[in-house]
Formats: sequence, C-alpha cells, structure tokens
Amino acid sequence: MAIHNKSHHNHALMSLNKMRKDNTLKHKTAADFTTPDKTMICLNIMDCCDFMKAIPDESVQLICIDPPYNLELAGWDIYDNYIEWAAKWLDEAYRVLSKNGSMVIFGGIQFRDVKSGDLIDIIHHVRHSTKFKLINTIIWRYKNGMSAHRYFANRHEEVIWLTKSNDYYFDLDSVREPYSEKDLEAALKDKRLNPENTMKGKNPTNVWEINRLNGNSKERVGHPTQKPVEIIDRFVKALSYPGSVVLDFFAGSGTVGRVCITEGRHCLMCDSDPATLDYFKKHLELMKDLGQETEYIEIQNVDDFFNAEQKGEEL
Repeated sequence: MAIHNKSHHNHALMSLNKMRKDNTLKHKTAADFTTPDKTMICLNIMDCCDFMKAIPDESVQLICIDPPYNLELAGWDIYDNYIEWAAKWLDEAYRVLSKNGSMVIFGGIQFRDVKSGDLIDIIHHVRHSTKFKLINTIIWRYKNGMSAHRYFANRHEEVIWLTKSNDYYFDLDSVREPYSEKDLEAALKDKRLNPENTMKGKNPTNVWEINRLNGNSKERVGHPTQKPVEIIDRFVKALSYPGSVVLDFFAGSGTVGRVCITEGRHCLMCDSDPATLDYFKKHLELMKDLGQETEYIEIQNVDDFFNAEQKGEEL
C-alpha cells in the first residue's frame, strides 16, 4: 500500500550519503545499517535516459536491469542500432552510480542475429568505451526451458556485474548458502578455510541454480520476461545495503521494487510501457496474500525523491 508523501524529507538518506562520501562501505555488511521504517518508491513511465538525467551524480548504490534484447517481442523491444542506444544509458548509469556501487545487467550470448541485443556486444562496449570494471559473470542456470531440435537446448542466461572501482560494497554473508551437515563437517576440517566464515555458510559461486518462472508460477504478474524474486533478492542483498538507493530503469514487471520493499531499500524505477504500473500493483497484491509488508512511501518524481535526501527531516 502506497503512503503518499508531500513533505519529501528523510533523515536516513542524509546519514547514508555521508557514509558514501566517507568511503567506508567496502568492509561493511547489512548488520552495520539501520533498515528504514518504510521504503521510498518512485515509478515513472518515461524514457530511461530522460529519467536518469534528473538523478544526481553518484547517488545510486545498485543498478539492476534486464534491458530489452531487441528480439521484437513488442514495440519496446525493437532497435535499429542496439549498441548505439545502449551506450546512451550506460553512460548515464556510470554517472549516477556511487563509487562503491554496482550495476548488474541481465542478458544472453546465445542470439545469432547480429542486430540482437547480445550481451557480448555490451561487454565489448563496456570494456573498450567505458570506465566500468567487470567483476563477475554470473551464470543463471535453470532446469525448465524450451526444447530444441537444431541446437542444444538453452538452460541458462548470463548476468554481468560491473563496478566503478575496486572499493565496491559486497555483503557475501547475506547470501551465503548453508552447508549440509556432512559438507560442513568436512569444510571445518579444511585448514585452508576460515572456520568463522565456514559456519556462516558457503559462497554461492557464480553459477546460480534458480528455476525460471513458468506459466503456473505464483509469482507471475503477466510480464513476458519476468525474473524470479529469488535472483533479484540475491543481488539486492549482496550489492546494496538497507536504506540505500536501488535503480531499475527497465522496470518491466516491477520485481526490483517488490524486493526493495521487502529488504528495506529505496527504489527508483521507470519503464516506457504503462503496463508496468499494473504489474507492480499485482506484485503488491501477491505480497499481501503472502502476509508480506506492502506499505511504502510513494514519491512522484526523481526530484522529489532526492529532495528527501537534501532536507534531512523525518517523514
């Protein structure tokens, strides 16, 4: 449920901005931050570059996007020169991302048509035409998918993780996976491993086995390329901290906003498709059915969102 805000003041964002300036995030975890009582959400229907122009420099902790792949699924998925278009939002993304921040981009390298939005082209552009650093390529592996007769059936997608520096925020502890009893016993005997970290769980590696949403999934809100809450949640937990700002300028189904409400992050979203508003409302209904927190502070535009940070008063 949205709580409309007219005063646009938020003391928490002021203190978090100070932490960013102090460059003290590298060795912190979620436990070092206070989760806000309510998340601020701004969702606009507009062009992504126009939306980002209003965002201040280095004000976003995490950018999490699933851009169109130029597969002509709809009007929002058709581009004559994909990489020329992508270069524009990559430049804006670099500008708004904090020095300790991260950007993750969902994509694929299986497309055969040269005009498609292949992640290989984006990586090439990032490496040769931007100052982004490529930290990881995450392989999202799933069991369910389409069959194939002329090639090996695809059962994975790729996600790239980019940063502006080597001093990026990364909370591994928040996404560690538990060992089985047998594996834990063996790990504790391994002198190469830190026993304290071992007890927290294991690194999930860069291969994540998370099933795609099928037509019968209870998470489904109607968007054709909707991503599971689980995979978005892992990125949000590991690469942003409570009270920080997360940006998704290809909001699609609005899953990033849903996760931000659950995890106590403030969220900026935009999309060119007005249906995103309905998808996000559907997410809120599903969350309510699950007994999850659905209250948030609805902010109308980017300027008002960051006025809350500047004025530094309680909502």
